[in-house]
Amino acid sequence: MNYPQLQPDKAEGPRAIIHTSMGDVTIQLFPEQAPKAVENFVTLAKKNYYDEVIFHRVINDFMIQGGDPTGTGMGGSSIWDEPFEDEFSKELYNLRGAVSMANSGPNTNGSQFFIVQNKHMSEQLTQQMKDAHFPEEIVTAYQKGGTPWLDFRHTVFGQVVDGMDVVDQMATVKTDEVDKPLEDIMIESVTIED
Repeated sequence: MNYPQLQPDKAEGPRAIIHTSMGDVTIQLFPEQAPKAVENFVTLAKKNYYDEVIFHRVINDFMIQGGDPTGTGMGGSSIWDEPFEDEFSKELYNLRGAVSMANSGPNTNGSQFFIVQNKHMSEQLTQQMKDAHFPEEIVTAYQKGGTPWLDFRHTVFGQVVDGMDVVDQMATVKTDEVDKPLEDIMIESVTIED
């Protein structure tokens, strides 16, 4: 089994550099495992869809979410102008630094995505993963953090390879009662390196 998140420098596929108001975050994309999610993200990025869009939901020790041009968490559309199906791969997991599609239930992917930021893993969760027969390499990787309860619920299509310090900094900003940052964290632009 190939786990491209564990060796992203050997992964095939484009990289995305998200230029934010707090710094750059570089993501390795995985078109082999999540072809539609990657095509959607890359095409939207090249159309400048994500430019001047905020991270509208930030929860420390969980994730940061963006990609909604309305900034509300209720908007955004895929390149097909309709939701597209989930793409679950046994090679990709919601490890710390994973980039996943946000959704409102099965097969409801649009333009919104999140970056997993959680740094902690409880022994209870580790045991649950072992009991559920998660691959040993993935259980080990989860010791650095992640959100295993989102596996096979949200399509993982990328992994942060540079700029996790920026993501961690974003996660600590002050937010309101609906987890929206009090001061906007802006996606200024996204560069795709094919």
